[in-house]
Amino acid sequence: MSDSSHTDEATMIRHSGGCHCGDVSFEVEAPADLELHDCNCSICSMTGFLHIIVPKNRFHVLRGEGHLQEYRFNTGVARHLFCKRCGVKSFYVPRSNPDGVSVNFRCLDRSTVRSWVVRAFDGQNWEASAGELTHLA
Repeated sequence: MSDSSHTDEATMIRHSGGCHCGDVSFEVEAPADLELHDCNCSICSMTGFLHIIVPKNRFHVLRGEGHLQEYRFNTGVARHLFCKRCGVKSFYVPRSNPDGVSVNFRCLDRSTVRSWVVRAFDGQNWEASAGELTHLA
């Protein structure tokens, strides 16, 4: 959509989202103007995940926690959560912010999003890049 150079962090709104089949739904508190991170690591590249990383207290599962399947790999820190029925990963607990949640922008209802900008994140070179995201959660 559009690029926003100014994000008012004090103005949080509730965005709704969920998986493809609707078994899992959630709300995330974030600005109307979003900054997304496009990671080039193996799993994010293969799934097309566009990250909105927030503190855990700004994320709420509304329905379907029992429908989630967990997948961990490599260091085992990141908790990748998928809907058992449709296989969509609409959010997960990221390695960069284990006290936060990364929401997949592609799983949000866009009616509450005013604008967004996508920033590249070099997840292929994790150790050198991880510090760029730690302030988000």
